[in-house]
Amino acid sequence: MLWLVAEVEGAPDVELLNPNLIADDGSVALTGWAPNEDGSLIAYSLAERGGDWQDIRVRDVRSGQDLAEVLRGSKSEEDLPFPSVAWHPNGTGFYYTRLLYAEDEASQDRYRNSQVYWHRIGTQQHQDSLVFANVDDPEENFVPIIAGDGRSLLLHVWKGLSHQHQVVVLPLDGHGDPIRLFAEFDARFIFMGVLNERFIFQTNSGALRGRVIGVDITKPEESNWIEIVPEQEDRIDEAVLLGACVLVVSVRGFHHVVRIFNEQGEVVHSIALPGLGTVSDVSVDSISQAVFMAYESYLQPPLILRHDLETGLLSLWRETDVLFDFTGYEISQDVVVTADGASIPISIVHSKDIVLDHSHPTLLYGYGGFDVSITPSFNASRLLWLENGGIYAVANIRGGGEFGESWHGAGKGQNKQTVFDDFAAAGDWLITRGYTSCDRLAAVGESNGGLLVAATMLQRPELFAGVICSIPVTDMLRFHRFTIGHYWTFEYGNADDDVEQFRVLHAYSPVHNVRAGVNYPPILVTTGENDDRVVPAHAMKFVAALQDVATVEDGPRLLRYQSDVGHGLGKPRSKVMELDCAIYTFALACCGVAPNGE
Repeated sequence: MLWLVAEVEGAPDVELLNPNLIADDGSVALTGWAPNEDGSLIAYSLAERGGDWQDIRVRDVRSGQDLAEVLRGSKSEEDLPFPSVAWHPNGTGFYYTRLLYAEDEASQDRYRNSQVYWHRIGTQQHQDSLVFANVDDPEENFVPIIAGDGRSLLLHVWKGLSHQHQVVVLPLDGHGDPIRLFAEFDARFIFMGVLNERFIFQTNSGALRGRVIGVDITKPEESNWIEIVPEQEDRIDEAVLLGACVLVVSVRGFHHVVRIFNEQGEVVHSIALPGLGTVSDVSVDSISQAVFMAYESYLQPPLILRHDLETGLLSLWRETDVLFDFTGYEISQDVVVTADGASIPISIVHSKDIVLDHSHPTLLYGYGGFDVSITPSFNASRLLWLENGGIYAVANIRGGGEFGESWHGAGKGQNKQTVFDDFAAAGDWLITRGYTSCDRLAAVGESNGGLLVAATMLQRPELFAGVICSIPVTDMLRFHRFTIGHYWTFEYGNADDDVEQFRVLHAYSPVHNVRAGVNYPPILVTTGENDDRVVPAHAMKFVAALQDVATVEDGPRLLRYQSDVGHGLGKPRSKVMELDCAIYTFALACCGVAPNGE
């Protein structure tokens, strides 16, 4: 939902946009928004029934009414920290991206051929003008950004989910040739703004844990870059320009820390967060000289914090009310040492009066891929698990981004087996330390995490009492042939490329490693009808393979298929609750626990 928040204390907030009211079944999701310079108009994008395809609309903020134009053919990109559109400074229109064959559902190129268009307010989409496309490389995707100098349009260029970028700079006045920065496509470059005529980027080029650099686009060679924030011991997750300073959100093992650096790369202030949690959605209010940020943790519902740049004070601005007594629970942090000597952070949420007697039903979560850092998050449904005596554990296994690119690289491609070994080691550790036992430990993961729990279950079936495998990737030999699966070859490899990659992928591909005569634990596999990312065939084929070798003595091997939902976006609250209820009921049953009816 979007709200207009009053600057005057005590004045009521005004609801600007509620996507839950657009469709009777709540299946429309707000995927992005961007106001124009004076805040009179806001462009926003909506996706329906869980799909990634989105329509862009424009709302008049004062009247609360939409303008006539509707722009189709765009696609949601959750992995990039930019809105869907970039407004021209004069407010007459905006730049946006659409895909050439978006309307052709049968086309193999539907998810390729990204193009940047200019839309003038008050006109229809067929009148929009093409600004940029690369016909020589249909794999390139673009996100438009207006540079802080007000003179340049930046196109953030990316391929797949490699997190390796280029940047195209175009003059807003249309005079001059495009300038391509970072032609090697070998590192992450996230545009932050303009400072002293230099374009500022967060990057991991020359710094596996990240740094902040300044680039003069008239002399863009690496030898002319200046370093503003050098690489730190902690991995940079987000960086925001604050005038001549930089606010940096970093991952310290499994949680976030926030510091402000000056132009010389020195820490001038550390912001003391309420606990060991996650910071997101950092924004700067230049009028009030304040920074706003969202904060949450496993036992802390989302807060909005306000940091005063002049006084350095951090205060609570908004909070979420949850009717739950958190005082009886706590979070323990520890380290799992793997067989090859790696130290894997693990967080355990449990009752304060826990007795380590191997008796507690335990959910073990992991992801381990795509350079994604798993930091503490709040989930109200998870409280049901805690109320029923459960433990929730999160293992920050390799393949993620918690310790920079080296940590990611240790669990991708030919090293993918490492993530399954790490996850199994975390399960063994929980048992050895007395938190749980094999007949009370359940594994849970989704998407790439679904692959994780599926592969680990096949390799270590005796370790788990049950497995919840949501929207999983399971056919590692053919994933790249469906929708956006080709985006993932940078992470997994491609079985079609050479024999060695085929061998590595086949060795852990869940669909190809189900064996007859093995006592697999009960498993619940979930998927959604409109999943544009991980097509439902992955879940269906995996369950079919498991059921094909099942005997009457085996536990359940179930598929839960939901209509009108996708990979996550736009799922109606009713269906979220239905799925959560099924997952936690299944997990408790696997662990031999009757749900608490209260």
